[in-house]
Amino acid sequence: MSFILRDYQQKSSDSAVDFFNDKKKKHNAIMVLPTGSGKSLVIADIASRLEGHTLVFQPSKEILEQNFKKLCSYGILDCSIYSASFNSKEINRITFATIGSVKAHPELFTHFKNIIVDECHLVNPKEGMYKDFFESVNCKVLGLTATPYRLSSSQEFGAMLKFITRTRPKIFSDVIYQVQISTLLDQGFLSKLNYYDLRPTGWDTTNLRINTTGADYTDKSVVREYERIDFYSFLVSIVQRLMNPIQGGKRKGILVFTRFLKEAERLTYSIPGCAIVSGETPKATREMILKQFKAGEIPVVANVGVLTTGFDYPELDTIVMARPTMSLALYYQIVGRAIRPHRDKESGWIVDLCGNVKRFGKVEDLKLVEPKKGLWQVESRGRQLTNVYF
Repeated sequence: MSFILRDYQQKSSDSAVDFFNDKKKKHNAIMVLPTGSGKSLVIADIASRLEGHTLVFQPSKEILEQNFKKLCSYGILDCSIYSASFNSKEINRITFATIGSVKAHPELFTHFKNIIVDECHLVNPKEGMYKDFFESVNCKVLGLTATPYRLSSSQEFGAMLKFITRTRPKIFSDVIYQVQISTLLDQGFLSKLNYYDLRPTGWDTTNLRINTTGADYTDKSVVREYERIDFYSFLVSIVQRLMNPIQGGKRKGILVFTRFLKEAERLTYSIPGCAIVSGETPKATREMILKQFKAGEIPVVANVGVLTTGFDYPELDTIVMARPTMSLALYYQIVGRAIRPHRDKESGWIVDLCGNVKRFGKVEDLKLVEPKKGLWQVESRGRQLTNVYF
Protein backbone atom coordinates (compact mmCIF):
# COMPACT_ATOMS: atom_id res chain seq x y z
CA MET A 1 0.00 0.00 0.00
CA SER A 2 1.21 3.47 -0.84
CA PHE A 3 -0.45 5.27 2.05
CA ILE A 4 -0.14 5.51 5.82
CA LEU A 5 -3.28 5.53 7.92
CA ARG A 6 -3.78 7.88 10.83
CA ASP A 7 -4.23 6.23 14.22
CA TYR A 8 -8.04 6.43 14.23
CA GLN A 9 -8.22 5.30 10.60
CA GLN A 10 -6.12 2.25 11.41
CA LYS A 11 -8.29 1.44 14.42
CA SER A 12 -11.45 1.76 12.37
CA SER A 13 -10.05 -0.45 9.61
CA ASP A 14 -8.91 -3.06 12.16
CA SER A 15 -12.35 -3.02 13.77
CA ALA A 16 -14.01 -3.57 10.40
CA VAL A 17 -11.73 -6.46 9.41
CA ASP A 18 -12.25 -8.10 12.81
CA PHE A 19 -16.01 -7.66 12.39
CA PHE A 20 -16.08 -9.37 8.99
CA ASN A 21 -13.76 -12.18 10.12
CA ASP A 22 -15.60 -12.89 13.39
CA LYS A 23 -17.92 -15.82 12.63
CA LYS A 24 -19.70 -15.31 15.96
CA LYS A 25 -20.91 -11.83 14.99
CA LYS A 26 -24.00 -12.42 12.88
CA HIS A 27 -25.55 -8.96 13.02
CA ASN A 28 -24.77 -6.04 10.73
CA ALA A 29 -22.90 -3.07 12.19
CA ILE A 30 -21.87 0.54 11.57
CA MET A 31 -18.86 2.76 12.07
CA VAL A 32 -19.28 6.50 12.63
CA LEU A 33 -16.57 8.65 11.06
CA PRO A 34 -17.00 12.45 10.90
CA THR A 35 -17.03 14.49 7.71
CA GLY A 36 -13.43 15.11 6.65
CA SER A 37 -12.04 12.07 8.48
CA GLY A 38 -10.98 10.26 5.29
CA LYS A 39 -13.80 7.74 4.99
CA SER A 40 -12.86 6.78 1.41
CA LEU A 41 -9.33 5.91 2.53
CA VAL A 42 -10.68 3.74 5.34
CA ILE A 43 -13.01 1.95 2.90
CA ALA A 44 -10.08 1.33 0.55
CA ASP A 45 -7.98 -0.16 3.34
CA ILE A 46 -10.80 -2.38 4.62
CA ALA A 47 -11.66 -3.72 1.17
CA SER A 48 -8.03 -4.44 0.33
CA ARG A 49 -7.56 -6.51 3.51
CA LEU A 50 -10.68 -8.64 3.35
CA GLU A 51 -10.73 -12.18 2.01
CA GLY A 52 -13.27 -13.06 -0.61
CA HIS A 53 -15.36 -10.73 -2.75
CA THR A 54 -16.43 -7.36 -1.36
CA LEU A 55 -19.24 -5.15 -2.66
CA VAL A 56 -18.94 -1.42 -1.86
CA PHE A 57 -22.12 0.61 -2.23
CA GLN A 58 -21.85 4.34 -2.92
CA PRO A 59 -24.86 6.70 -2.71
CA SER A 60 -24.28 8.54 -5.99
CA LYS A 61 -22.39 8.36 -9.27
CA GLU A 62 -20.18 11.31 -8.27
CA ILE A 63 -19.08 9.82 -4.94
CA LEU A 64 -18.59 6.39 -6.54
CA GLU A 65 -16.29 7.85 -9.17
CA GLN A 66 -14.36 9.86 -6.58
CA ASN A 67 -13.82 6.90 -4.23
CA PHE A 68 -13.12 4.35 -6.96
CA LYS A 69 -10.37 6.55 -8.39
CA LYS A 70 -8.93 6.96 -4.90
CA LEU A 71 -8.87 3.19 -4.44
CA CYS A 72 -7.09 2.70 -7.77
CA SER A 73 -4.55 5.41 -6.92
CA TYR A 74 -3.44 3.30 -3.94
CA GLY A 75 -2.35 0.55 -6.33
CA ILE A 76 -5.37 -1.72 -5.81
CA LEU A 77 -6.10 -3.12 -9.24
CA ASP A 78 -8.49 -6.05 -8.66
CA CYS A 79 -11.47 -3.70 -8.46
CA SER A 80 -14.25 -2.69 -10.83
CA ILE A 81 -17.46 -0.69 -11.20
CA TYR A 82 -20.94 -2.13 -11.58
CA SER A 83 -23.11 0.88 -12.41
CA ALA A 84 -25.34 1.71 -15.33
CA SER A 85 -24.37 5.38 -14.99
CA PHE A 86 -20.82 4.46 -15.99
CA ASN A 87 -21.92 2.01 -18.66
CA SER A 88 -19.80 -0.50 -16.74
CA LYS A 89 -21.03 -3.79 -15.30
CA GLU A 90 -17.84 -5.56 -14.28
CA ILE A 91 -17.52 -7.79 -11.24
CA ASN A 92 -14.16 -8.16 -9.50
CA ARG A 93 -12.83 -9.01 -6.06
CA ILE A 94 -13.74 -5.46 -5.01
CA THR A 95 -16.78 -4.11 -6.84
CA PHE A 96 -18.05 -0.55 -6.44
CA ALA A 97 -21.75 -0.22 -7.19
CA THR A 98 -24.89 1.86 -6.83
CA ILE A 99 -27.90 0.03 -5.42
CA GLY A 100 -30.10 0.97 -8.37
CA SER A 101 -27.84 -0.91 -10.77
CA VAL A 102 -27.61 -4.19 -8.82
CA LYS A 103 -31.05 -4.39 -7.18
CA ALA A 104 -32.51 -6.57 -9.96
CA HIS A 105 -29.51 -8.92 -10.14
CA PRO A 106 -28.72 -10.21 -6.63
CA GLU A 107 -27.92 -13.65 -8.10
CA LEU A 108 -24.72 -12.16 -9.56
CA PHE A 109 -23.44 -11.38 -6.06
CA THR A 110 -24.42 -14.42 -4.00
CA HIS A 111 -20.76 -15.52 -3.89
CA PHE A 112 -19.74 -12.24 -2.21
CA LYS A 113 -18.72 -12.44 1.45
CA ASN A 114 -18.74 -8.77 2.48
CA ILE A 115 -20.81 -5.66 1.84
CA ILE A 116 -19.71 -2.13 2.76
CA VAL A 117 -22.28 0.68 2.55
CA ASP A 118 -21.07 4.27 2.39
CA GLU A 119 -23.59 6.84 3.77
CA CYS A 120 -25.50 3.97 5.39
CA HIS A 121 -28.03 6.31 7.02
CA LEU A 122 -29.73 6.26 3.61
CA VAL A 123 -30.69 2.59 4.10
CA ASN A 124 -34.41 2.34 4.85
CA PRO A 125 -34.84 -0.42 7.47
CA LYS A 126 -38.53 -0.96 6.67
CA GLU A 127 -38.46 -1.40 2.91
CA GLY A 128 -36.59 -0.54 -0.25
CA MET A 129 -33.81 -1.59 -2.57
CA TYR A 130 -31.09 -2.04 0.05
CA LYS A 131 -33.25 -4.16 2.35
CA ASP A 132 -34.41 -6.42 -0.49
CA PHE A 133 -30.87 -6.85 -1.82
CA PHE A 134 -29.38 -7.68 1.60
CA GLU A 135 -32.02 -10.35 2.17
CA SER A 136 -31.33 -11.88 -1.25
CA VAL A 137 -27.54 -12.18 -0.93
CA ASN A 138 -27.47 -12.98 2.81
CA CYS A 139 -24.00 -11.75 3.79
CA LYS A 140 -22.61 -9.52 6.52
CA VAL A 141 -23.01 -5.76 6.03
CA LEU A 142 -20.96 -2.89 7.46
CA GLY A 143 -22.20 0.68 7.12
CA LEU A 144 -20.19 3.90 7.39
CA THR A 145 -21.67 7.32 8.04
CA ALA A 146 -21.04 10.68 9.68
CA THR A 147 -24.76 11.08 10.48
CA PRO A 148 -26.02 7.84 12.07
CA TYR A 149 -29.70 8.73 12.34
CA ARG A 150 -32.89 8.70 10.28
CA LEU A 151 -36.11 10.67 10.53
CA SER A 152 -39.14 8.78 11.75
CA SER A 153 -42.58 10.36 11.99
CA SER A 154 -46.09 9.27 12.87
CA GLN A 155 -49.41 11.06 13.17
CA GLU A 156 -49.85 9.71 16.69
CA PHE A 157 -46.52 10.72 18.24
CA GLY A 158 -44.90 13.22 15.86
CA ALA A 159 -41.35 13.24 14.50
CA MET A 160 -38.13 11.81 15.92
CA LEU A 161 -34.55 11.37 14.78
CA LYS A 162 -33.77 7.74 15.48
CA PHE A 163 -30.23 6.43 15.83
CA ILE A 164 -29.99 3.81 13.09
CA THR A 165 -29.11 0.97 15.46
CA ARG A 166 -32.28 1.74 17.44
CA THR A 167 -34.93 1.74 14.71
CA ARG A 168 -37.68 -0.89 14.61
CA PRO A 169 -37.16 -2.81 12.41
CA LYS A 170 -33.43 -2.27 11.93
CA ILE A 171 -30.74 -3.25 9.45
CA PHE A 172 -27.74 -2.39 11.67
CA SER A 173 -27.45 -3.58 15.28
CA ASP A 174 -24.04 -2.52 16.61
CA VAL A 175 -21.59 0.38 16.59
CA ILE A 176 -18.18 -1.25 16.24
CA TYR A 177 -16.15 1.96 16.04
CA GLN A 178 -16.68 5.70 16.37
CA VAL A 179 -14.54 8.79 16.75
CA GLN A 180 -15.78 12.17 17.97
CA ILE A 181 -15.58 15.33 15.87
CA SER A 182 -13.94 17.14 18.79
CA THR A 183 -11.20 14.49 18.97
CA LEU A 184 -10.21 15.04 15.34
CA LEU A 185 -10.30 18.82 15.83
CA ASP A 186 -8.05 18.54 18.89
CA GLN A 187 -5.60 16.39 16.93
CA GLY A 188 -5.50 18.89 14.05
CA PHE A 189 -7.13 16.59 11.51
CA LEU A 190 -10.06 18.97 10.98
CA SER A 191 -10.09 22.71 10.49
CA LYS A 192 -10.88 25.03 13.37
CA LEU A 193 -14.26 26.71 12.88
CA ASN A 194 -15.35 30.21 13.86
CA TYR A 195 -19.11 30.68 14.19
CA TYR A 196 -20.88 33.99 13.57
CA ASP A 197 -24.52 34.33 14.58
CA LEU A 198 -25.74 37.17 12.35
CA ARG A 199 -29.51 36.87 12.39
CA PRO A 200 -31.19 39.93 10.84
CA THR A 201 -33.00 42.40 13.03
CA GLY A 202 -36.53 41.19 13.62
CA TRP A 203 -35.86 37.55 12.66
CA ASP A 204 -38.42 35.46 14.57
CA THR A 205 -38.25 31.67 14.38
CA THR A 206 -41.64 31.40 16.12
CA ASN A 207 -43.21 32.64 12.87
CA LEU A 208 -42.03 29.47 11.11
CA ARG A 209 -44.43 26.54 10.85
CA ILE A 210 -43.48 22.86 10.90
CA ASN A 211 -44.36 20.76 7.86
CA THR A 212 -46.53 17.64 7.89
CA THR A 213 -43.57 15.28 8.39
CA GLY A 214 -42.48 17.25 11.45
CA ALA A 215 -39.00 17.32 9.95
CA ASP A 216 -38.60 20.93 8.84
CA TYR A 217 -40.32 24.24 8.25
CA THR A 218 -42.92 24.82 5.55
CA ASP A 219 -41.87 26.70 2.43
CA LYS A 220 -44.79 29.10 2.87
CA SER A 221 -43.87 30.17 6.41
CA VAL A 222 -40.18 30.62 5.50
CA VAL A 223 -41.05 32.79 2.49
CA ARG A 224 -43.43 34.86 4.61
CA GLU A 225 -40.70 35.50 7.20
CA TYR A 226 -38.12 36.33 4.51
CA GLU A 227 -40.45 38.90 2.96
CA ARG A 228 -41.52 40.37 6.32
CA ILE A 229 -37.95 41.37 7.23
CA ASP A 230 -36.54 41.72 3.67
CA PHE A 231 -34.13 38.85 4.20
CA TYR A 232 -33.00 39.10 0.58
CA SER A 233 -31.37 42.54 1.01
CA PHE A 234 -29.84 41.45 4.30
CA LEU A 235 -28.23 38.40 2.66
CA VAL A 236 -26.70 40.56 -0.08
CA SER A 237 -25.24 42.97 2.49
CA ILE A 238 -23.66 40.11 4.47
CA VAL A 239 -22.02 38.54 1.40
CA GLN A 240 -20.71 41.94 0.30
CA ARG A 241 -19.12 42.39 3.73
CA LEU A 242 -17.55 38.93 3.54
CA MET A 243 -15.97 39.74 0.20
CA ASN A 244 -14.07 42.58 1.87
CA PRO A 245 -13.75 41.60 5.53
CA ILE A 246 -12.37 44.12 8.02
CA GLN A 247 -10.21 41.39 9.55
CA GLY A 248 -9.31 37.78 8.86
CA GLY A 249 -8.01 38.29 5.35
CA LYS A 250 -9.65 37.76 1.97
CA ARG A 251 -11.76 34.61 1.85
CA LYS A 252 -10.75 31.72 -0.44
CA GLY A 253 -14.33 31.07 -1.43
CA ILE A 254 -17.83 31.89 -0.19
CA LEU A 255 -20.42 29.12 -0.45
CA VAL A 256 -23.98 30.26 0.30
CA PHE A 257 -26.69 27.74 1.14
CA THR A 258 -30.13 29.03 0.20
CA ARG A 259 -33.48 27.30 0.35
CA PHE A 260 -35.09 28.89 -2.69
CA LEU A 261 -33.90 30.14 -6.05
CA LYS A 262 -35.06 33.67 -5.29
CA GLU A 263 -32.32 34.39 -2.71
CA ALA A 264 -29.67 32.92 -5.02
CA GLU A 265 -30.85 35.02 -7.95
CA ARG A 266 -30.84 38.15 -5.80
CA LEU A 267 -27.16 37.51 -5.05
CA THR A 268 -26.30 37.20 -8.74
CA TYR A 269 -27.97 40.55 -9.42
CA SER A 270 -25.90 42.26 -6.73
CA ILE A 271 -22.59 40.36 -6.45
CA PRO A 272 -20.30 40.51 -9.52
CA GLY A 273 -19.19 37.04 -10.56
CA CYS A 274 -21.63 35.18 -8.31
CA ALA A 275 -22.87 31.89 -9.80
CA ILE A 276 -25.82 29.62 -8.97
CA VAL A 277 -25.79 25.84 -8.66
CA SER A 278 -29.08 24.01 -8.20
CA GLY A 279 -30.67 20.68 -8.94
CA GLU A 280 -31.63 22.07 -12.33
CA THR A 281 -28.06 23.00 -13.31
CA PRO A 282 -26.76 20.70 -16.08
CA LYS A 283 -23.90 18.47 -14.95
CA ALA A 284 -21.37 20.00 -17.36
CA THR A 285 -22.33 23.53 -16.27
CA ARG A 286 -22.10 22.60 -12.60
CA GLU A 287 -18.64 21.08 -13.08
CA MET A 288 -17.46 24.20 -14.92
CA ILE A 289 -18.80 26.51 -12.18
CA LEU A 290 -17.18 24.47 -9.41
CA LYS A 291 -13.87 24.29 -11.28
CA GLN A 292 -13.85 28.10 -11.62
CA PHE A 293 -14.92 28.45 -7.98
CA LYS A 294 -12.00 26.33 -6.80
CA ALA A 295 -9.64 28.30 -9.06
CA GLY A 296 -10.78 31.59 -7.50
CA GLU A 297 -12.34 32.82 -10.74
CA ILE A 298 -15.83 32.75 -9.20
CA PRO A 299 -15.83 34.37 -5.73
CA VAL A 300 -19.30 33.29 -4.57
CA VAL A 301 -21.46 30.26 -5.32
CA ALA A 302 -25.08 30.31 -4.19
CA ASN A 303 -26.41 26.80 -4.14
CA VAL A 304 -30.00 25.70 -3.82
CA GLY A 305 -30.42 22.26 -2.28
CA VAL A 306 -27.14 20.75 -3.51
CA LEU A 307 -23.43 20.51 -2.56
CA THR A 308 -24.13 19.10 0.90
CA THR A 309 -22.30 15.79 0.35
CA GLY A 310 -19.51 14.74 -1.96
CA PHE A 311 -18.24 18.29 -2.56
CA ASP A 312 -14.57 18.10 -1.68
CA TYR A 313 -12.83 21.48 -1.58
CA PRO A 314 -10.49 21.72 1.47
CA GLU A 315 -9.51 25.34 0.75
CA LEU A 316 -13.12 26.50 1.20
CA ASP A 317 -13.15 28.73 4.24
CA THR A 318 -16.53 30.50 4.31
CA ILE A 319 -20.04 29.07 4.58
CA VAL A 320 -23.14 31.25 4.72
CA MET A 321 -26.19 29.44 6.07
CA ALA A 322 -28.95 31.50 4.50
CA ARG A 323 -31.72 29.06 5.37
CA PRO A 324 -33.29 27.83 8.60
CA THR A 325 -33.57 24.09 9.14
CA MET A 326 -34.74 21.62 11.75
CA SER A 327 -32.61 18.89 10.14
CA LEU A 328 -29.53 17.99 12.17
CA ALA A 329 -28.10 16.03 9.23
CA LEU A 330 -28.50 18.96 6.83
CA TYR A 331 -26.97 21.36 9.36
CA TYR A 332 -23.95 19.11 9.91
CA GLN A 333 -23.47 18.48 6.19
CA ILE A 334 -23.54 22.21 5.44
CA VAL A 335 -21.02 23.08 8.16
CA GLY A 336 -18.92 20.07 7.09
CA ARG A 337 -18.13 21.72 3.74
CA ALA A 338 -15.70 24.02 5.60
CA ILE A 339 -14.29 21.58 8.13
CA ARG A 340 -11.68 19.94 5.90
CA PRO A 341 -8.19 21.25 6.75
CA HIS A 342 -5.80 22.90 4.32
CA ARG A 343 -2.32 24.32 4.88
CA ASP A 344 -3.43 27.77 3.68
CA LYS A 345 -6.60 27.87 5.81
CA GLU A 346 -6.31 29.21 9.32
CA SER A 347 -9.97 28.56 10.14
CA GLY A 348 -13.33 28.06 8.52
CA TRP A 349 -16.05 30.68 8.99
CA ILE A 350 -19.64 29.58 9.58
CA VAL A 351 -21.89 32.60 9.09
CA ASP A 352 -25.37 31.66 10.29
CA LEU A 353 -28.21 34.00 9.37
CA CYS A 354 -31.11 31.89 10.65
CA GLY A 355 -30.35 30.66 14.19
CA ASN A 356 -29.23 27.14 13.29
CA VAL A 357 -26.12 27.19 15.51
CA LYS A 358 -28.28 28.25 18.44
CA ARG A 359 -30.62 25.34 17.72
CA PHE A 360 -28.02 22.57 17.39
CA GLY A 361 -24.80 23.94 18.90
CA LYS A 362 -21.39 23.88 17.25
CA VAL A 363 -20.64 20.68 15.34
CA GLU A 364 -17.66 20.02 17.60
CA ASP A 365 -20.18 19.85 20.48
CA LEU A 366 -22.01 16.94 18.82
CA LYS A 367 -21.15 13.77 20.74
CA LEU A 368 -21.98 10.11 20.31
CA VAL A 369 -22.78 8.70 23.73
CA GLU A 370 -23.94 5.32 25.02
CA PRO A 371 -25.70 5.91 28.38
CA LYS A 372 -26.85 2.27 28.39
CA LYS A 373 -25.23 -0.59 26.49
CA GLY A 374 -26.40 -0.55 22.90
CA LEU A 375 -28.53 2.58 23.33
CA TRP A 376 -26.45 5.06 21.35
CA GLN A 377 -27.58 8.65 20.90
CA VAL A 378 -26.28 12.03 19.72
CA GLU A 379 -26.02 14.87 22.21
CA SER A 380 -24.95 18.51 22.09
CA ARG A 381 -23.66 19.89 25.37
CA GLY A 382 -25.71 17.32 27.27
CA ARG A 383 -28.91 17.94 25.29
CA GLN A 384 -30.20 14.81 23.59
CA LEU A 385 -30.83 15.28 19.86
CA THR A 386 -31.76 11.76 18.75
CA ASN A 387 -34.43 9.38 20.02
CA VAL A 388 -36.50 12.23 21.46
CA TYR A 389 -39.63 13.68 19.91
CA PHE A 390 -39.36 17.11 18.35
